[in-house]
Amino acid sequence: MKLAIAAVAATLTAGSAFAGGYTSPVVETPVIAPVAPVAVDAGTDWTGFYAGLQYGQGNAEASLGGDNVESDFDAYGVHGGYNHDFGNYVLGGELDYNKVDLDDADGDADLWRLRGRAGYDMGKFLPYVTLGAAHISGDNDLSETDVTYGIGGEYMVTDRFTVGAEYTKQDFSDVQNVDGLDLDSDMVQVRASFRF
Repeated sequence: MKLAIAAVAATLTAGSAFAGGYTSPVVETPVIAPVAPVAVDAGTDWTGFYAGLQYGQGNAEASLGGDNVESDFDAYGVHGGYNHDFGNYVLGGELDYNKVDLDDADGDADLWRLRGRAGYDMGKFLPYVTLGAAHISGDNDLSETDVTYGIGGEYMVTDRFTVGAEYTKQDFSDVQNVDGLDLDSDMVQVRASFRF
């Protein structure tokens, strides 16, 4: 009898040892290395005043009744303006002065232009179109105002300094009040500007 009680006690003790003795396996959480934040390019801002110098070459053609006279020329001068960056688009205005030195004729001329500019912000590069008024004055009481238009591009070398190139056309009609006397010029210029 004592043996039976001892066996039952041993069984109960062994059973209680297994009750609640189950432990779930430990699952290790993977270690994730911290990721360095990626620098976000804040982009460029073309807003502000600018001024600079330009030099270029071109061709002028005077025509009347089917007769044409042409001359190549050098042009150099100064420019200044203001741009406002609206995000993707840049709008602005510019005033420039060019001294025009004709190759095939004596004398020179002064060319003033007041133009609007509309461009697309591509970061450090700004392609643009331009449209405005041009005034030319020179020898023989030449003084005419008409239209100028063109295309160009600027590259931002630093936040304060840009370089660019531009093609423009100036069309003067009925020069010196002579019906049919037109003076047209094409000009390609390189430009350097300092931004304020």
